[in-house]
Amino acid sequence: MSEALTDTLTEDQEELVFPATLPVLPLKDTVVFPESVTPLAIGQDRSIKLVEDVVSGDRLLALVTVKDPEADQPGWDDLYEVGTAAVIHKMIKVPDGTLRILVQGLKRIKLDRQVQSDPYLVGEFAELPDELPETPEVEALTRNVQSLFGRVIGLVPYLPEELQIAAANVDDPSALCNLVASTLRLKTEEKQGLLGLTNVETRLREISAILNRELEVFELGSKIQSQVQEEMEKGQREFFLRQQMKAIQDELGESDPEAAELAELRSNFEAMDLPEDVRKVVDRELGRLEKLPTAAAEYGVIRTYIDWIASLPWNKTTVDNLDLDNAKAVLDEDHFDLEKVKERILEHLAVSKLKNDTSGPILCFVGPPGVGKTSLGQSIARALGRKFARLSVGGVRDESEIRGHRRTYIGAMPGTIIRHLRDAESMNPVVLIDEIDKMGSDYRGDPASAMLEVLDPEQNKNFRDHYLDLPFDLSKTLFICTANTLDTIPTPLLDRMDVISLSGYTEDEKFGIAKRYLVPKQLDAHGLGLERVSFSDKALRLIIRAYTREAGVRNLERRLGDVLRKAARQVAEGKLRAKKVRIDEKRVRSWLGPRRYEGEVRKRTSEPGVATGLAFTAVGGDILFFEATAYPGKGRLTITGQLGDVMQESAQAALSWVRAHTEKLGLDSDWFRENDIHLHVPAGAVPKDGPSAGITMATAIASLVRNQPVSEDVGMTGEITLTGQVLPIGGIREKSLAAQRAGLKRIILPRDNEPDLEELPPEVKKEIEFILVDSIDEVFDAAFDGKSAGRPSERQVNLKVASSPSQARVSPPRS
Repeated sequence: MSEALTDTLTEDQEELVFPATLPVLPLKDTVVFPESVTPLAIGQDRSIKLVEDVVSGDRLLALVTVKDPEADQPGWDDLYEVGTAAVIHKMIKVPDGTLRILVQGLKRIKLDRQVQSDPYLVGEFAELPDELPETPEVEALTRNVQSLFGRVIGLVPYLPEELQIAAANVDDPSALCNLVASTLRLKTEEKQGLLGLTNVETRLREISAILNRELEVFELGSKIQSQVQEEMEKGQREFFLRQQMKAIQDELGESDPEAAELAELRSNFEAMDLPEDVRKVVDRELGRLEKLPTAAAEYGVIRTYIDWIASLPWNKTTVDNLDLDNAKAVLDEDHFDLEKVKERILEHLAVSKLKNDTSGPILCFVGPPGVGKTSLGQSIARALGRKFARLSVGGVRDESEIRGHRRTYIGAMPGTIIRHLRDAESMNPVVLIDEIDKMGSDYRGDPASAMLEVLDPEQNKNFRDHYLDLPFDLSKTLFICTANTLDTIPTPLLDRMDVISLSGYTEDEKFGIAKRYLVPKQLDAHGLGLERVSFSDKALRLIIRAYTREAGVRNLERRLGDVLRKAARQVAEGKLRAKKVRIDEKRVRSWLGPRRYEGEVRKRTSEPGVATGLAFTAVGGDILFFEATAYPGKGRLTITGQLGDVMQESAQAALSWVRAHTEKLGLDSDWFRENDIHLHVPAGAVPKDGPSAGITMATAIASLVRNQPVSEDVGMTGEITLTGQVLPIGGIREKSLAAQRAGLKRIILPRDNEPDLEELPPEVKKEIEFILVDSIDEVFDAAFDGKSAGRPSERQVNLKVASSPSQARVSPPRS
């Protein structure tokens, strides 16, 4: 080490001399500055021994702060390099074995060399003298620090006023910095940073910044405290003034406005036909309200609660129109086709008419988007002459959205069921619960479970909202639910509903809807009329075939809007000379551009190893292409395309059956021992699952091995077993409509699905040949030879029976 440090301190008239080495006392969350006196508590055994040795000697030691206060036995690596040389003035032994010492910082020091680590740390230190430039800036900074520190002392309760006098009398800038830093409650890292600064001007600037920051915080806190005090005094003043005003009004015989308002509210409740238990709660809450001052916090809570009770339609109902002829006329006027759905609705109304009660099963319309589920609910309300309320629960994850929040919460309000009944102003409206299949659940509760009481005719007579905490009769309300799929609806909730399925539309049905509803609606929306613009039948069919491919008619309506915007612009600009614009196929192609949907089946199935399957999804039917390829290997199967477990098992079953019957199929038995197969279903971003793709995957594998393409006009769906049987599946109507849209001419279906063909529209039966099969052999005969297998004279169908949600989603087609 360099030369030993020396310094003197006048303490009891004796001189202290720094030795060459100093014992090191590690400090946690504490920084001792030169010229500051600090009390310390000593608890560790090695620190107690260190203090006892120091007190029995020259009383000098090095105080160094620990970087990590969690360190149990700090070593050299745990300490900062810069510390403070200090002297112990006083030591007190506590009965619990610990020590209390009073130390005074002397000089800023820096570790030069580690001398020993046991029993305690000892090191050689070098002094870090102050760098004090004599400049006007230092003088200005010193005065600024004194001024700021004085203002801080005035705002901080833990700093005595004597400190302000002491700081004003300190002439040494370095001593002033040490005084301020040691008295303020700063973070340990900030204090250590100040201790390490040897340049006094830099230290003064850092202290100034810290003081400005602390001053801003303290002044803001003082301002907030003053505001709170003023608000309290204002509230008390208003209370006394109101009491005085009330006394004066009583003397003058004048009524209190608040009392008059409450009296009017009470009279309104007396005129209402309230249930007895509700009236008791109202009387109790009104009594509480009359006793509270308007400035009380509880006053607003009770008043809001009473206003909610007053706004609800207690025992208010509308008269039902149960004329079935009128209901049929309304349904026919509002909706094209949907005959079976309309028939089911009329049956429900007929039962209600005979019972003179519309309560009963909850109707649930299930189908793809855009097929008219929501508008059916509106038509039912119009037919019955009831009020209509639409409640969308898609994405709702909080049970309180249904049942409301309890009044203990700030801003609490009733749930959406009660709010919609208030808006409907009737206890028997038609309430459409839209997108019930898209409710979720999380830590806030399960709204689907809350719906169980709402939709149960046996329970909803006494429905209790958490906010009202009163029984409210929902049995007179006609609830109608809509969903795209039943997969995500909990079974107990689904059990309470009468499901009515709405399938996708055929081309003829879309044409009729467009001509009867969509075109007039869009003409009106674009400021045009039938006297100015009209569509040819061929133009409408072109839009349906070439520019849309959906189960519903929403995209069709958008395309009609696109065409009419073009027409509206040309009419507005005066470019069309004719008084009435006729939109034909040429104009459609010119305004909508190239065809958006081309027939892709022929192109995709031209190579061996590709088969077309039929799918049943939440948005209707669709076609899927199953592609198989081979490469040298050992007969392993790779499956891609984001397929679910059930579909992967179907692929394994299909491969196993083909391998087990290679001789029967005329295949090379050694082929599978020399090649691996990769089975892929495009549209890999879309999850797929279900067993109905079994025969499609078997056909794709057989096509690959035989090097023979599958017939381009055939699609298929059906579950396969290891014995080669073809089992029934579901979604036949949706899959058949998807095949028609894709231009397929033949569909291979399980024979057990033959009864499902009765539900198909006549035009689908006319355009598509349905080939019914019992075994995979018949599937191959029809797929490769283009001839009906088994019974050529029969028209056969492939349908996927959806016994589970996952099965209902996947039914692939093949062309």
